[in-house]
Amino acid sequence: MSEKFDAIIIGTGQAGPSLAQRMTREGMKTAIIERKLFGGTCVNVGCIPTKALVASARAAHMARRGSEFGISIEGQINVDMVQVKARKDGIVKQSSDGVTNWLKTMDNLTVFEGHGRLENANSVRVNGDLLEAEKIVLNVGGRAVVPDITGVGDIDYLTNTSIMDVDFLPEHLIIIGGSYIGLEFAQMYRRFGSRVTVVEMAPKLIGREDDEISAAVQEILENEGIEFRLNASCIGLSRRGSQVAVTASCEPGPEDIIGSHVLLAVGRKPNTDDLGLAAAGVETDARGYITVDDQLRTNVPGIWAIGDVNGRGAFTHTSYNDYEGFRSDHHLRVVY
Repeated sequence: MSEKFDAIIIGTGQAGPSLAQRMTREGMKTAIIERKLFGGTCVNVGCIPTKALVASARAAHMARRGSEFGISIEGQINVDMVQVKARKDGIVKQSSDGVTNWLKTMDNLTVFEGHGRLENANSVRVNGDLLEAEKIVLNVGGRAVVPDITGVGDIDYLTNTSIMDVDFLPEHLIIIGGSYIGLEFAQMYRRFGSRVTVVEMAPKLIGREDDEISAAVQEILENEGIEFRLNASCIGLSRRGSQVAVTASCEPGPEDIIGSHVLLAVGRKPNTDDLGLAAAGVETDARGYITVDDQLRTNVPGIWAIGDVNGRGAFTHTSYNDYEGFRSDHHLRVVY
């Protein structure tokens, strides 16, 4: 027995809830499915929690610089990481609860908590229930890449998600990856008081930026005490007693980097491998992102992909722009 809807949205990230509100206000009977965290990456493990942590790190940084501004603070500046995490968790909870309550009290919307999978081009299975609709919108986001590097299965590592549970100060945090996510955590934890080393395979940081920008960022971070190992052509991980050893080159040269913890920050991947795309005939590119046209339509009529999962920009604002692009009619046409 199936339940019929006008539209089904899988995922409650930046674009999904707003699209649900638009649909329901237009009289569409709508279902929205969330398997884990209401609000998606930004609310739970992205923008909101990281900026909360950045704010705490900046407070510590400015306290240490107080004398430069004529402010005298006696004694050592200490960071209570348990309290830092508790503050961050409180901010996240407020945002996540807001999204959850918004959806669960929305007229004409049915919320399903579970893993939604496509069974064909017009149906989704969740918790044993079969939902049917002529319009299905995929808003399932992405997650951290765990690279296939030597020794990765032999150590305990952190990602941008699992590091959100850290309530202690790593003695020496080694970050694999010198782009936006890696550098944000590098500065943050250095300001908290950790020794930080960033390992990057490329000859410069944030490879998408101009050389001058990359060099300026590296200089700023080096002035704060962050260490860098660029041109890391052959990265490997291994245990070294209670520590972690990171090899940065296949050639004889600098010694291994020994640290207490490793953060993997080498990119993101779409949550498409367990979505049932093949059953519905939805095509993806070589990296697993759902292929869409300029109107965010997949190759299957009646199925759209919005947000990070379509590979057109892993940012909150581009995801929300996908929602804004949908016209307020029952055909879900897009205008730009």
